[in-house]
Amino acid sequence: MDTPTDIRVGDAFLIDSNVLIDVMTGENEWLEWSESTLAACLRAGPAYMNPIIYAEVSVRFSDPRELDQLIAPQLKRLPIPYPAAFLAGKAHQAYRNRGGSRAATLPDFFVGAHALVEGLTVVTRDVRRYREAFPDVRLVAP
Repeated sequence: MDTPTDIRVGDAFLIDSNVLIDVMTGENEWLEWSESTLAACLRAGPAYMNPIIYAEVSVRFSDPRELDQLIAPQLKRLPIPYPAAFLAGKAHQAYRNRGGSRAATLPDFFVGAHALVEGLTVVTRDVRRYREAFPDVRLVAP
């Protein structure tokens, strides 16, 4: 798996939890792509996480200090703006109105809306919901 060639220098990247979990666990077929893509993003521009991504990744740790030591030097933290929270709720509602399952919870919608509001590029390997709900959000994906 190659690193995507659509990583642009100067972009600001919001790193999705699935990419971080791949790198942290080193346990699946996406590890090489996730590692090389994350490294390329860190070289190209600032890389961020938000509280939703932090929460999703945190389940693998027993102490927040462990997680903070692992991610703090590389990923900056961004709060989720209220306009993004509003858009996330609306996107989730539209998804449900289109027949989306109850199993799909709000996290992807928060991440996508956050990226849209702040002009961030989402780095993910799970693109379906982002493309459907936020077609204007720039994605880096396999």
